[in-house]
This record gives sequence, structure tokens and C-alpha cells, in this order.
Amino acid sequence: MTVGVREQPRGAGSPRPRPGARPGLVGWLAGLAVLAGVGYRLWLLVQAAPSTNSDEATMGLAALHIARGEDFPVWFYGQQYMGTLEAYLAAPVFALAGGPSLLGLRLPTLALYALFLLLAWRLTLRLTGDRWFGLLMVALLALGSDRIVKNQLIAGGGYPEMNAAGAALALLAVDLATGRPGRRTADAARSHGLTNGTGRPGWRLAGWVTWGFLAGLMLWVDPLVLPYVAATGAVLVGFCRRELRGAAGALLGAAAVLGAAPLLLHSLLTGRNPLHAVLAASGANASAGWPDRLHGGLVLGPALGMGFCAPGQCATWQLWWALALPVLLAIAAATAWRALRTPDPAAVAPGAASPRVAAAVRLALVLATVATLGAYTVSSSAGLTPVESSRYLSCLLISLPALLWPVWTVARRGLRPEATGRHGVGSTLARSVAVVVLAATLGTAAHATWRATQTVPATRAAEARHTELVSTLRQLGVRHVRAGYWTCNRLTFASAEQVVCAVVDDTLRPGFDRYPVYRREVDSAAAPAWVAPAGSPLAEVLDERQRVTPGSLDLVTVEGWRIYLPR
Repeated sequence: MTVGVREQPRGAGSPRPRPGARPGLVGWLAGLAVLAGVGYRLWLLVQAAPSTNSDEATMGLAALHIARGEDFPVWFYGQQYMGTLEAYLAAPVFALAGGPSLLGLRLPTLALYALFLLLAWRLTLRLTGDRWFGLLMVALLALGSDRIVKNQLIAGGGYPEMNAAGAALALLAVDLATGRPGRRTADAARSHGLTNGTGRPGWRLAGWVTWGFLAGLMLWVDPLVLPYVAATGAVLVGFCRRELRGAAGALLGAAAVLGAAPLLLHSLLTGRNPLHAVLAASGANASAGWPDRLHGGLVLGPALGMGFCAPGQCATWQLWWALALPVLLAIAAATAWRALRTPDPAAVAPGAASPRVAAAVRLALVLATVATLGAYTVSSSAGLTPVESSRYLSCLLISLPALLWPVWTVARRGLRPEATGRHGVGSTLARSVAVVVLAATLGTAAHATWRATQTVPATRAAEARHTELVSTLRQLGVRHVRAGYWTCNRLTFASAEQVVCAVVDDTLRPGFDRYPVYRREVDSAAAPAWVAPAGSPLAEVLDERQRVTPGSLDLVTVEGWRIYLPR
């Protein structure tokens, strides 16, 4: 399929509008879409949705320790990978608020989402010059299925910041590659409003520093975004290799080292390789059959990870995206490659980058998508836990402008005559198919968003029960408890460490404590209590202990929870 973009005629005396100078109708609508997306997620946060867990509480405890000046962790507690950037962002919020809270922990992730929306709008304009298409992208990204809002709002490590960083890297790559040095190139770019400030040497050096710092920072935070770092970096090498041999390259390298400094210093001081921990976490040491991997990685994964499924499941009709995605990738790659091989025209759409640069970045986003899907599919996580591990595909949202741009172009303008030999039936059919794909994309994402909102009352009620549990423990004067993994750190964080918990498994043996200090404190306590969700295997074991040794434990019940107090 060959897509044609026809330039709209412009009078000789009509000025070319400067990008961003006048929002106009589309700009205002895009602003409303941004407000709707942020407002929807803020409403979720106020409702304590999506539901939290002990992993997020672990990040909250790290933020609490940073705010108090007690600890400054490099890695997520209990492991040697995944940087604690979210904890450092939340620590000032805790300090200003006078204590920890779930809302305070998630306010920085909400800000990162808002930044991602704005960057996605700007990136789409730079890649395409089509403000209506930019509005479509913002509207699509404003929606949020259960999996999407979990990735964007839960401060569990890495996911909220990756999309904003990836979009920023792509946008910087566009600006730096478009505004590459040379008087003729810079003058031409300025005449079309394309420099975006990057034509000035000072701004360009700042751009190189920012790109390098973000790349290094993401290497520390979470390696899942590395395909986008590599792909956009290849664009910079392709268009700016001569500039990179000088001060720009030195500054980029120094900034990357600075961004990755926590990782590098920790590795040097401890002699540990974080790559080994990442491979172990991805399931490299586990086994899963290839049919399961392919199904999880190429069928369930894309539909779940890109926001087209109901909470925790995908209906058969929602899996249409898994069939459409390979086709979209092939078309996007082909059209971007064709545009990359075509010389730049004299006139460029207002706000767009150089067509060849835009094509190169779109191709880079497609290749990053393929690399991300490939890495996820070959991992055992795709076969063993496809529903939960689909979060590893959260970066694919960065590529939506590149994937849907050919579809949008066909929907608005049809096919070029040379693609079908005529303007008639073939072009009309292609436009109809393109419109259906765009409508199905928006409709499926909207349905998944609606299904996600239906889980909010249950989540709010569960959080209220947990709040009552914490209050009851305080009233009872309980300071030390033993509980399961998914109870412990959540309980400790919710009580601001007034209740300290050590992990046990379902047989009452010591479990995995991410913060060993709590284990030592509980073990030294005189008579720690036990806490278990009602109906859980741990509760059944403790109930059996009560039956075998009557009078050894006093039972206090809270809706959904059971507290066992040793006598």
C-alpha cells in the first residue's frame, strides 16, 4: 500500500503559521482531551483505584525513608534491578504532606502521565504535521483500560516514567536530526518553522545533554525502554554522525553516564551485574512451551498491554488487535521506508519535521515495537503469566502515532492512483477499511475503559476494609505482626511503620522480606500477632492451630481480615 499525502494549496501571500502559535479549534479540543485523560485518572486516584499492593507499598516505604533521610536506595528493595526514581519523586510530596499516603505516592505518576500526553501530542505534530491526527492520538491515549491505568498510575517501579521518557527521546531525536548544523539546512528549517529552537548552538547542546541524560536514566530505572533508546539513537547517528564526533557526542556520553550513575556506581562498588537480575526476573531461568509463549506474546500480550481488554481478561472479539498489529507494523514500516528514500520536498506541512527525519523516526518506532514484542515473546513470562506480564509491553503506546499514521492518511485521502491504477473502487474500499480500523481502535479502547471504571466501587470498598484493619491494629496496640507477602509491606506503609510486618508463607515459615530490617524487628518482639485475609490458606492454617491448641490465640475479626493475638 502506498499512501499519498497531498499538500493543501496555500496562497503566495499567506503566512505559514508558527507551530504552537495559535491553538485553534483542534488545539482547544486536544487540550480538553488532555484534561479528560488527567481528570479520569485523578478521579481514580481519589477512589484509591487501581488497587494497590505490597510491591507498590515497597516503593512507598523507600520514599518514606528518603523523606526522613534514613535511607537512599538505588534499587527496589529486595532486588538488584529497577531503579527507585518514583520513590525519589514521591519523597518531597511526603515531606510536604507531613507523612506518607497512597495519593501522595501516586501524584508524581499522574504528573508523568500528563507529561506523556503533552509529549505525544507534540511528537505526533512533528512526525505528521496533522493536528487532527494529533487530536486522535491524544483522545486515544486519554482512555485507559485496567492494565493501562495500572501501568501509568501504580508506583511499582519503572512503568509510569518509561512512556514519558520514550516520547521525549523520540521528540528530541526529531528536533536534533531536523535542525542539524549547516547554514543552508538551518536557514531552510527556519523558513519552514522547523528548528523548534534546536538551530541555536546552545539549544542544540542542551538537546544532546537532555537526550543522553534520559537515555542513561532509563538504563537505571527500567531496561524495558531500551529498544526505544536504541532506535531513536540510531536516527541521531544516521543524521548527525558528524556532529556527534565533536562536542555534541562528548556531552551526550557524559550526560548518559550521569543519568546511569546510580547503576554504574552500585555495580562498581558491589561487583554485581544488574543484567543477570533482569534476565532472571524475565523468566530466563524458567521454562514455558513455545505455543504458550507465542500465544501470550503475540495474541494476548498486545491486546492487554495496549489497552483493548477488560480487567484481567480478553474476550475473543477484543483480540482483533493481535491480528491487526502485524499488518499495521508492515504498512507503517513500508511507508516510512519509502518516505525515507524520497528527497525532501520544498514545502513542508506546518509543525512537521523534515519528511525524511519524520520517516526515520516513524521507522525507528516501528522497529522498537518489533524488538519489544520479540523480547517479550521469547521470555518465559509471556507463556507463564501473560495477563500480568503484559505490563512489559507498556512502551508500545509510544509507537501509536507511527502505527496509525498510514491508516489515518488512507482514511482521509485514499490511495494514490499509482497504487490502484485509478481513483475508483480500490481507493474507496481502502478508505472504508481504514475508517473501520480507526473506529474499532477507539471503540475497543473506550469499551475497555468503561469496563475498568466498573471495578472502582469494589476497589474502594477493599481499600476501606484495609483502612479499618490498620485502625484496629492501632487500637489494639499491635506493633509487630507476621503476615503473607501481599499483606506485609502494604500494612507497614499504610500505618507509616507504626505496624511492622515480617513475611511468612502459608505454612508459617519465614518468607521473602524485601526490607530485612522489619524481619529483625519482628523476630525480636515478645509476641507478634498474625494477620491474614479471611478465607486465605494462611487463615486456614491459623484457624487449625486454634483448634489444635485452644486458647493459644485470640481472634479479632475485621471485615475481610482476621487478626490472631498470641496470649
